[in-house]
Amino acid sequence: MIDPKLKVLISSEQIQERVRQLGEKISEDYPTGDLHVICILKGAVFFAADLVRAMKRDVQIDFMGISTYGKGKTSSGEVKVTKDLDISLEGADVLIVEDIVDSGVTLNYLMKVLDQRRPHSIRIAALLDKPERRLRPVHVSYVGFEIPDRFVVGYGLDYAEKYRNLDAICVLEESDINAG
Repeated sequence: MIDPKLKVLISSEQIQERVRQLGEKISEDYPTGDLHVICILKGAVFFAADLVRAMKRDVQIDFMGISTYGKGKTSSGEVKVTKDLDISLEGADVLIVEDIVDSGVTLNYLMKVLDQRRPHSIRIAALLDKPERRLRPVHVSYVGFEIPDRFVVGYGLDYAEKYRNLDAICVLEESDINAG
């Protein structure tokens, strides 16, 4: 059940349909070769799991922990690797799977780090994109939904580690964050 403080922005059904479409498109774009899907922890886990199931090809999946957020709703501005990869990326096509792209600080940093590992290519798939918040340039090849500058939770996204398990994307109002 969704907390009454939350307003549904994107329903579970909308998410599942869009993830299916993205999985099909990625499968078309990468018909052969090694595709390494890098899921950014923790928020992208739900999206990555559904996305790879929607792909019609084999993939290797690994996880990377990158953080610029503390327990609040704004970025600390510092990027920290909290878990690195267990696989080599050299010569492989890499698809970074992220829950949300806003400032671009994290992904800009991550693209530079992963590029040094000599992959064949690197692209980004993000469930949500907030382009009006961009501070660093980032090209997102596969976007689930472009959303306004609102604080959202659900389907992996959290506020102070809560709400990740919601099956929809919901807006958490400023008053609820401050009361929180």
